[in-house]
Amino acid sequence: MFLHTVYSEDIQSEDGRFTKVTPWGEHRMNVDNPDAAIQYEPGKSYYLNFTPAE
Repeated sequence: MFLHTVYSEDIQSEDGRFTKVTPWGEHRMNVDNPDAAIQYEPGKSYYLNFTPAE
């Protein structure tokens, strides 16, 4: 599975506002568990949140 950056120069859109104020990049992950993999639909956008680990 390859996730790509959602980037928009349209600052009126939610993605454009997010792009303007937030660092962005790419994240790649492997999902080996078929039951977990079906939760991700190809072509659909997802937010990725980073939470500090303790």
